[in-house]
Parts: sequence; C-alpha cells; structure tokens
Amino acid sequence: MRAISDILPDFEKKAAEAPKGRKRQTERGELMRFFLRHLNYARKQDGLAPMTMAHLGTVLEKIPTQDLYYLKSVCSQAKSFSKKFWWELDPTKHETR
Repeated sequence: MRAISDILPDFEKKAAEAPKGRKRQTERGELMRFFLRHLNYARKQDGLAPMTMAHLGTVLEKIPTQDLYYLKSVCSQAKSFSKKFWWELDPTKHETR
C-alpha cells in the first residue's frame, strides 16, 4: 500500500492542471445559467429565495441539451418567463397523442 505522501503530489499536480474559471464552461452550463438568471429575477420579485444551480440541475437533469434550446426560445418569447418555464416542464399540462 502506498503512503499518502506518495499519492499527494499526484493529486496536487492534477489539481493544478485542471481548467479553472471560464475554461470549464459547457454548453449545458451556459443554458442553466441563463435559466437561473431569469428564474431568480422573478423569484426575487415574488419574495422567494433564489434557486441554486444544484436545484436547477435536478429539475433539468432528464431534459436533453437540444430541448433546452427549445425551452429557452419559448420562454424568451413569453410574457412571463418563469410561468412559461414551469408550465413547459409540467408533463400533466401537455396532451399525449
């Protein structure tokens, strides 16, 4: 078994090589930040606590990235972004064919 002191330099080296800041951004993360910004604006006006990225991630985890682009366009055109967002995510609101 290796000593922790033998493993630690490898860990520090990998941590130093990991991308930081804007280099770590992903397409899905950018969309999530967009939704979070708009949803938190509406939540603040309603007196609710702001939503976190972790909570939004669990809400959107089953939705493919390409469908998030559709959701973004539909919500952006709506009169109320937040209401349209939550309505689109509720499967009971949509007809099944």
